[in-house]
Formats: sequence, C-alpha cells, structure tokens
Amino acid sequence: MILYIDPGTGSMLFTILLGVLGAAFYFLRNFFMKFKMWISGGKDAGGDSDKQDIVIFSDHKRYWNVFEPICDEFEKRGQKVIFMTASEDDPALSKKYENIECMYIGEGNKAFAKLNNLNAKVVLSTTPSLDVFQWKRSRDVEYYIHIPHASSDIILYRMFGIDYYDAILLSGKYQIKQIRDIEKLRNLPEKELEIVGIPYMDEMKKRLDKELAAKKESGSSEKKKPTVLLAPSWGKSGILSKYGAKFIELLIDTGYNIIVRPHPQSYTSEKDMMDELMSKFPENDNFKWDRESDNFNSLMNSDILISDFSGVIFDYTLVFNKPVIYTDTEFDKSPYDACWVDDELWTFKILPEIGQVLNEDNFEDIKTIIDNTISSEKFSKGREQARNETWCHMGEGTVRTVDYVMKKLETLNEKVEDAELQLN
Repeated sequence: MILYIDPGTGSMLFTILLGVLGAAFYFLRNFFMKFKMWISGGKDAGGDSDKQDIVIFSDHKRYWNVFEPICDEFEKRGQKVIFMTASEDDPALSKKYENIECMYIGEGNKAFAKLNNLNAKVVLSTTPSLDVFQWKRSRDVEYYIHIPHASSDIILYRMFGIDYYDAILLSGKYQIKQIRDIEKLRNLPEKELEIVGIPYMDEMKKRLDKELAAKKESGSSEKKKPTVLLAPSWGKSGILSKYGAKFIELLIDTGYNIIVRPHPQSYTSEKDMMDELMSKFPENDNFKWDRESDNFNSLMNSDILISDFSGVIFDYTLVFNKPVIYTDTEFDKSPYDACWVDDELWTFKILPEIGQVLNEDNFEDIKTIIDNTISSEKFSKGREQARNETWCHMGEGTVRTVDYVMKKLETLNEKVEDAELQLN
C-alpha cells in the first residue's frame, strides 16, 4: 500500500518540521552561548556579533522597482544592508554595490527557513502574512517594517496580512484610519505608522519626465491614432476571464492600436485561456501582446488604459496623468482585511473621479467611450484629487523611507547602549 499525503497536509507537516527544527536550533544555540559564557567566566561571548543592522527581503523579482531606489539611497549613505531575494534571477543580484550585499536565499519554504532564523535589528519587506503562514517572526529580529508595493488601500491584503509587523510605511492619510480600525477590531497593539510617500512612483515619474524631455528635444510629436492599453488582473473577476475574446474583438473593431498586457500570473494560473487567446489574436501592426517584465513602455506609449481592479490603474493615472476605463466587476472582499470594516474602500470611491465605468450594457459603444474619456476635463481634475490623497510627499519617498529606517536603527542601538550602561 502506497502512503499518499495531499499537498495541503504536506505543507502543514513541512511547517511543523520547520518549527521543530527552529526550536532545536535555538535550544542548541542558547546552550552553546551559555557554555561559552561559563568557560569565559561569565563575560560576554559575543552573542550578537553576527547580528545584521538592516535586512531587506523581497519574495519576488517584480518588487525590485520598490527596492532599487531604496538600496541606492542606502548605498549612497554608506549603510551596510543585506538584500535577500527569493528569485534566482532577481535584477538585484547583478547590481554592483559596495555596501549592499545581495543574496538569493531560495524559494518558498527554503527562503522562510532562512528568514525564521534571521539575526537582525531591522527587517524591511513588502511581503505580507508575517507570522501568519510559513514566515515567522524570528526571535533574533528586533523590528519588522512593511512597505507596500501599491498606492491604494492598505487593507487590500489577504486577511491578517500586516497584523504582526511593528511598523507600516504609508502613502496617504486615509490609510492610517484603515489600519487603526483593524487594530481595534482585533485588539492588536498599535503599530508605528509613518507616511513616507511612494518611492517606486517617484522613480517612475523621474523616468517619464526624462523620456518626455528627450522626445520634445528630438521634435517627435507626430499625430497618431489612439493607442489603447488593456491591462487586467488575473482570476475569475478579471476582464479576460469574464469577457475574453469578445472584449478583445470589440477593441480591435475600434481601429485603434491595441496593446494587451495580461497580469504575469495569468500565464501560469490561466495558461489554457491565455494560449487560446494568443492563438486567436496573433500580433500585427495594430495589435500587440506585451509580456515584458517592465510595463513602462506600454504605459508611456498608450493614450488610455482599460483595466478592472488592478493596481496598475493608479500607476497609470497618477504618474502618467492619463485617463482610465474600468470594468464594473464584482469585487469579493471576503478574503481581505477590507471585509472587517464597513467603510467603502478608497479605491472604489476614487475610481468614478478618475475614469469611466464600463459594463456589458455599454460594451458596444466602446469606441465612443474611449474618445469621450480621453477628452474629459472631469477626469483630469479627479486625477489631481487622487494624487493629493494617496501620493503624499511626492518625489521624497525614497529619502523619507531610508530616513525612517536609519532613525529606527539608531533608536534600537541607543536602547542597547542604555541597557549595557545600566548593567555596568
């Protein structure tokens, strides 16, 4: 008889095994340190000599746009940082730094096993669900800081996603209330909240300004027909899953240039659907599938974006200052922290101010909707409102983020010094 263990049970058993091994590691380590203290006559045996000042963890290479400007700023200040990534081909690994040590720590449980035994003063990460699933708070990490990788509601993480961080870096004042409401409902201690802005958007804006200046200098301002970018989320509520070929055909029938940029996860989780659509709609002069890791060129070269609840909406409308059309898809907030609060999400309050809603009733009028949305003054004013509400300290995000982390490191060091003085 062959013993079968389903994947869910296997993952649970692996997590238990990690916990047992972690406990054994700490027992042996503490025993060894006490033994060294004993043979050294009670003197400090250097237990914290291997403690890192700052560790950054990225669970995927796609978040390098968040961390690159931050690492560059640490490098400029001469601050030693360990950058850990779970992507073997993370661009960070090919970057030449003097003060930033970039290392690949494996994927999945292998990476979490390393993180669960980490010895550091400060850890900065975009990864949610700390101390919820496999990633546990290490007993030797003093402070965990979360930095979001999007510019909208902070409660759109899967449930309990940011509960066990010590501090959250924010981009808008409305996010403070969202976190405080969750903390009260769950009887959690208040986290430290700091509004720093959005480093990756600041960098995108710099890049855009540079590109536009170069185009202006070259004199390339020829009139062309509109380019429409379709960039949906993945999953059953996404545009391609709900409407698929029918919607793409309607876009092609406008006669405009069409770029389709599916969410990267669609090529994995919705492979059959993507294979079928890409076969049905091959590329030509007016139609393109964008699979580049960097979405900058598609965002810059298009005149309007069509999406659903993807975070790219805010990258597009806030940085590139262009209009959006969003589909009227039903959003199920039950898996998210958002389901704990009654307030309407900021995302869904601001969407009607920055773009035109699209549903099956007006699909057939898509060309007219595109034309009217591009020329709308209302949406232009709405974009400015959205910027003011969710992109505080524009252009200062990186400096403010690094300032906060460095200040926190300084505070932790001062506590250690005070404790040592009291012992002496």
